[in-house]
Amino acid sequence: MSSPAESYFDTAREMLNRARDLNAATIKTVGALIGKSIAEGGVLHTFGSGHSEIIGREIIGRAGGLMPVSGIFDPGAGFSENIVGYGTRLAERYDNTNGLHAGEVIIVISNSGKNASPIEVALHAKKKGLTVIGLTSVAMSTTAKTVHPGGQNLHAVSDHVLDNLGVSGDAIVNVTETQMAGPTSTFIGATLLNLLALEAMTWLRDNGHELPVVRSQNLPGGMEANIELSKRYRTRLSKLIG
Repeated sequence: MSSPAESYFDTAREMLNRARDLNAATIKTVGALIGKSIAEGGVLHTFGSGHSEIIGREIIGRAGGLMPVSGIFDPGAGFSENIVGYGTRLAERYDNTNGLHAGEVIIVISNSGKNASPIEVALHAKKKGLTVIGLTSVAMSTTAKTVHPGGQNLHAVSDHVLDNLGVSGDAIVNVTETQMAGPTSTFIGATLLNLLALEAMTWLRDNGHELPVVRSQNLPGGMEANIELSKRYRTRLSKLIG
């Protein structure tokens, strides 16, 4: 009989493979949208509350990732995500400082797809003319009752959806007869976002554009190159190198 850790690894690996295949067409389509936006001077934005913020941070200021990526961060650490109006205030404050510009793309992350803050951020971004990518568990977002007064879940207000294939409760392994553990939304979500970033880079490369990629500061010349590249986006990014 396999241990919970072994069961988790085997099941999660299979889920990751399925998530890659299921989302491949969407990643290609959205990667091109991001690439075009960046080529025109745009920035890619992310938002997630609670553990979903970790996923968004994965591609911000990351060595080997795109430089023009900025995050809307939640100082409430997810505890306020169901207060109606809170997400709108976060989006408006960010919009006033970093800017949400028509034609850009935002990735809004919520495993359940039902909480108010991510839905409000998505709606504010759509109002400003951005393309909204919802990263969620479609199984949960299509069945969990939304707390947003508009009555829609994240998948329904998004222009495109990435499905992390998560199960209800986000845990896939029985550690006892009644207790489940082993979440998958973070590592599958982060992988999908890295695939998306790579697809955007591929579009930029294939269409003759420079790749605004962050270099490791631990490699010779990396920090200097990042500082120079970041000058293009200095007023727009939530995190800068140097």
